[in-house]
Amino acid sequence: MKDTLSKSILHCCGSQHSIQLSSDSAPFDKSNGLDTVVSLAFFQAKDAAAGNATGTIQWNGNGSTYPQGTEGEGQEHMLEGQGAAKDDALHLKRRLGLFSGVALIVGTMIGSGIFVSPTGVLERTGSVGVSFAIWISCGVLSLLGALAYAELGTMNTSSGAEYAYFMDAFGPLPAFLFSWVSTLVLKPSQMAIISLSFGRYVVEPFVGDCEPSGVAMKLVAVLIILVILVINCYSVNLATGVQNVFTAAKMVAIMIVICGGMYQLQKGNTHHLQTPFEPISQERASASLADIATAFYTGLWAYDGWNNLNYVTEEIKNPSRNLPLSIIIAIPMVTICYVLINVSYLTVMSPDALLESEAVAVTFGNLTLGVMAWLIPLSVAISTFGSANGTLFAAGRLCFAASREGHLMNILSYVHIRRLTPAPGLIFHSLIAIIMVVSGSIDSLIDFFSFTAWIFYGGAMLALIVMRKTRRDAPRPYKVPIFVPFLVMFVSIYLVIAPMIDQPKLEYLYALLFIISGLLFYLPFVHLGYSSKIMGNCYAFE
Repeated sequence: MKDTLSKSILHCCGSQHSIQLSSDSAPFDKSNGLDTVVSLAFFQAKDAAAGNATGTIQWNGNGSTYPQGTEGEGQEHMLEGQGAAKDDALHLKRRLGLFSGVALIVGTMIGSGIFVSPTGVLERTGSVGVSFAIWISCGVLSLLGALAYAELGTMNTSSGAEYAYFMDAFGPLPAFLFSWVSTLVLKPSQMAIISLSFGRYVVEPFVGDCEPSGVAMKLVAVLIILVILVINCYSVNLATGVQNVFTAAKMVAIMIVICGGMYQLQKGNTHHLQTPFEPISQERASASLADIATAFYTGLWAYDGWNNLNYVTEEIKNPSRNLPLSIIIAIPMVTICYVLINVSYLTVMSPDALLESEAVAVTFGNLTLGVMAWLIPLSVAISTFGSANGTLFAAGRLCFAASREGHLMNILSYVHIRRLTPAPGLIFHSLIAIIMVVSGSIDSLIDFFSFTAWIFYGGAMLALIVMRKTRRDAPRPYKVPIFVPFLVMFVSIYLVIAPMIDQPKLEYLYALLFIISGLLFYLPFVHLGYSSKIMGNCYAFE
């Protein structure tokens, strides 16, 4: 029976409101274990009937049917009808509350960044005071950007974030370019950076003063990607549960660092903070516009993830309330933590010592915690694991949303029939991330990621401005002042242009060429529809 089913195509038939299992075998009986066998299959979201929450699973032979929703929660309410667009086939179930929303934002933002970025920000700004100004400015910019995203997310409650907003504001071409770049570059590189940071801090305690083995770091990074992939494919509830637990654990770890720093302040260790705007050295006496922009890149990497909740809007309970409220709670919390952590570092390290440290948090732990210094690598591992989990959770939904519109391979819009997780999209992202882990480095990936990401963040702000004109009557449960998207858009333009003019790098050219190359795929495969002709046989098994 399983062999027969493995040769079948499981798809959603919009005209019959049923899921058909095409096969030459005899009719299937419920007692034979459909729950066990069908759980291995996937059904395609884009061809299902909208709002069909009570269809049937039909075994083609003599038309025997099996009602959906009678074998546990995974098969109940497969299609989320409320708030669904009429042309959307499948809508993921709303399971994320306020706490899960805050946990997803905090858990994704507080990852590897705060443990690898302080050195880069201080080096590029040239003084402690300017570096603190950058950290605070990054927090404010992230909050303003996220609030603008909250308006977009409550106006369009489909999953996919920028992809959905570009579709509404500009049409399919910009939306395709975003899904093209984000699917193949942004999300996988983000996952790769976090996983490599995890690998570094896991390997670091075992090598002492020696340089960690690159091979060992990459093996650990690949392993953690696979573990997180299994968690996210298995269950949405498990993935969000892991996110909640690791967010709570990482906040405890962050508080250890902050409390250690406050203790040092109470002891009077403030001499590195008394002249904050004094240049670290004559070579770093002043920072150029490009230096400030690249310092923002490094700082904003630590804040990245502020928009991840918008990728799962379709799964948020009461999004008009919980989306903006999660943002307002989470991002100021993260900003305060980041500033206090940087203060903590400078209570025990001079600016020069901080710049020379390969792993700032480990150095801090060695200087303050003594025999308990092992807590710091463990804390970083906890932090990066939670961040990687949240990143993959959101990335799978981007594939789901883009494929549902026909902008990616159809198989990426498939959802597990019982667990309702977008497993093909999750697997696709993980494979690309593993390739980047094997071939890339943290620093080059951060610059490449940040430059590319802020092109599209600015595009999302433009989308909001455009839709204030083109969709005046659209419901907006949450609305930001118009200066907010304008301000974030102008900052994003500066962040993209300044480094290109003052300090051009090949990474920037590669990013632009990759975006433009999406046009070569859009015309034949999306606009002219050749993808269905070429890829159609990929879903049939002989």
